[in-house]
Amino acid sequence: RRKPIVQERVQHVPKVMVQHVPVQKVIEKQVHIPQIQYVDEFVDVPVARHRRVAMPAAQAPIVHKHVHVPMVQKVQKTVEVPQIQFEDQIVEVPVAKQVHVPMVQTMQKQVEVPQVQYEDQIVHVPVQKQVHVPMVQKVQKEVEVPQIQYEDQ
Repeated sequence: RRKPIVQERVQHVPKVMVQHVPVQKVIEKQVHIPQIQYVDEFVDVPVARHRRVAMPAAQAPIVHKHVHVPMVQKVQKTVEVPQIQFEDQIVEVPVAKQVHVPMVQTMQKQVEVPQVQYEDQIVHVPVQKQVHVPMVQKVQKEVEVPQIQYEDQ
């Protein structure tokens, strides 16, 4: 039977981490803003003046004199007064927009990977064989052996 042998070997495997970093973009755009202009207009307004005419004394002879007295009339005149006119204009203001830009950062992480090694060992196992062994039976049998006699002459 094989026994696993564990060898400790540390293999460095890089680990890729994705990190989102917000980046602000500022976009500039030229915009025309209307300016208010004041225009002054001078209008002449007549000034009314009054004169007094002295009356002659009672003893003096009455002399009729014609004096031209200006008469003041009030005349209404329409005067244009400049009005300030406000014009609304839609102006696009640049918006700071956050865009997520993925930032790839490579980090190394130590991972222990166990190594398995198998060691073979030769074991002698006896092999059983079946062999036919002949059975020998000893049977005793009586045999008559003729006996020969020799005579000498």
